[in-house]
Amino acid sequence: MAVSVYLPSPSAIASRIWKAVPIVLSVSPEPTFLEPIIHLDMDAFFVEVERLRRPELRGAGVVVGGAGPRGVVASASYEARAFGVRSAMPIGRARRICPQLIVVPPDHAEYRRKSSLVFEVLQRFTPHVEGLSIDEAFLDVSGMRRHFADAPAVAQAIRAALKEELGLPSSAGIATTKLLAKLASQEAKPDGIHLVPADGVERFLHPLPVRRLWGVGEATYAQLERIGVKTVGDLAGLPTATLERRIGATLGRHLHQLARGIDERPVTGGSEAKSISVEITYDTDISGTDRIEAELLRQSEQVAERLRRAKLAGRTVTLKVRFDDFTTITRSRTLESPTNVGRDIYRTAGQLLQRSEVGERAVRLIGVGLSMLEAGGAPHQLAIDRPAVWDDLADAVSEVRDRFGLEALKPARLTGADDD
Repeated sequence: MAVSVYLPSPSAIASRIWKAVPIVLSVSPEPTFLEPIIHLDMDAFFVEVERLRRPELRGAGVVVGGAGPRGVVASASYEARAFGVRSAMPIGRARRICPQLIVVPPDHAEYRRKSSLVFEVLQRFTPHVEGLSIDEAFLDVSGMRRHFADAPAVAQAIRAALKEELGLPSSAGIATTKLLAKLASQEAKPDGIHLVPADGVERFLHPLPVRRLWGVGEATYAQLERIGVKTVGDLAGLPTATLERRIGATLGRHLHQLARGIDERPVTGGSEAKSISVEITYDTDISGTDRIEAELLRQSEQVAERLRRAKLAGRTVTLKVRFDDFTTITRSRTLESPTNVGRDIYRTAGQLLQRSEVGERAVRLIGVGLSMLEAGGAPHQLAIDRPAVWDDLADAVSEVRDRFGLEALKPARLTGADDD
């Protein structure tokens, strides 16, 4: 017996499905990086710059620093670090623990020049570059998502450009926040990349020593140690109220947030200097008003010259003095208007010196700096006791120094003075 089966047409089937099943149209979200922040840190920057000029230093234990009896290490090669040599270590101790150590005197002008080239490379990738120092910066690379597969690919491209164009190695930490990115770059060194995935923050952060967190100095660590906190995980497990009672409300809340990986600070963009300063540790202690004032004048002129070359001026003058017993004092004064004139800086530093009661005490270190910086050409109110002619004179002196060198013109008081 034949059986007839009715099959609706394909168009009828489609019509019934359309009516029975709701169709949801959606637009795919714009791709984004889960870990958009990179902390880029140049590896042993001063040493590597010197190796560009002196290839024979490659593979050797090298430090850049002062060679005098009170010299300290400014930068150490990883070969030297293998012996325990570290930044800020006295040169004498570094030589003892690394007998074949090569000490190279610093050339800060060359380091600044190379730093400018480094930042030019970084800013080719993203305008969101926040300089932390001459050799490290945060980058927000979220805007590169249409050009690279992920943030590690951006980091690798940046590191390759720095190596190929400048011959300098670097390391990169990548994470969701600035804190995590900076911690990650320490794990990446030397010459590597370390990613803290968005879903692995606690796995990375909690085993670390609590002293790795920003804000945990000697005094804070001592307080935390008393309540059994050794790792970041220990800190994260404490009630916030306990921390606030122990180390204060503001710091307690801040550290508890960091211990949980919470850091809402954005990459601010721009790599402008926060301050410009000069600081000298003397091979032999100095003393006496005339000698110390001469050193203040020398440093004030150096700070002023750096400000003018950077087209900056500043409002807050800071004086730092360290005595032979390592006691250190710091004094500051904020001016009514910004300045980049050596005479202004020297006068203010001299007033701060008078407040410091140095007297005839032996001095080991002197430093002069200017902060609260702004563009050097910004208009400002002239003080009654500071005629505009001093600005004109400073401009003329800078022009001569640019053409004939920094020693072409200097204050008469410094003529023939010993150059420590």
